[in-house]
Amino acid sequence: MKDALAIHRWLLAHQIHHEIVRLPRALTCADELPEVLSADPATCVGVTVFEVTTRIGREPVAVVAPVGAPPRPGAVGAALGARRVRPASAFTVNSATDYAAGLVCPLLLPENLTVLVDERLAEAPGLVHTPTGERHTALLIRADDLLELVSGKTADLSPPRHRNEPVTVQLAG
Repeated sequence: MKDALAIHRWLLAHQIHHEIVRLPRALTCADELPEVLSADPATCVGVTVFEVTTRIGREPVAVVAPVGAPPRPGAVGAALGARRVRPASAFTVNSATDYAAGLVCPLLLPENLTVLVDERLAEAPGLVHTPTGERHTALLIRADDLLELVSGKTADLSPPRHRNEPVTVQLAG
């Protein structure tokens, strides 16, 4: 299993400024990062793994998104043209990512794993936190560095708009 030390060494080798943060209490999943760190959920990044069924077969897909706006299976399916999308089991997450389920870091994911990156992460301000695979640590890194290092396809994974929701149009002027 990958851990904070593996991530730290890899980031040092790539000369990326970062910090491994010791948490005041243990995490059970990435969704707890905002509470544990007293941070804005938009500045906490998690990885959700789905089991996706396409015409070719079934495969795990990792989705990197803000913790405060988790990806919906329907949006993932639409982005991949999938027939069926469901949350992956803990066993599948562990096997596909080499991280503990619920604590997957978006870095050092296997090359053969399909990765989608929520385009809303480009709007993340400054620094972001992400799990390290360990319960007692988190990674603090600049959002743009993280996005540059994550190898994956960027996709619009925002929730669908409601029919009665007003449309906002900005005019150039």
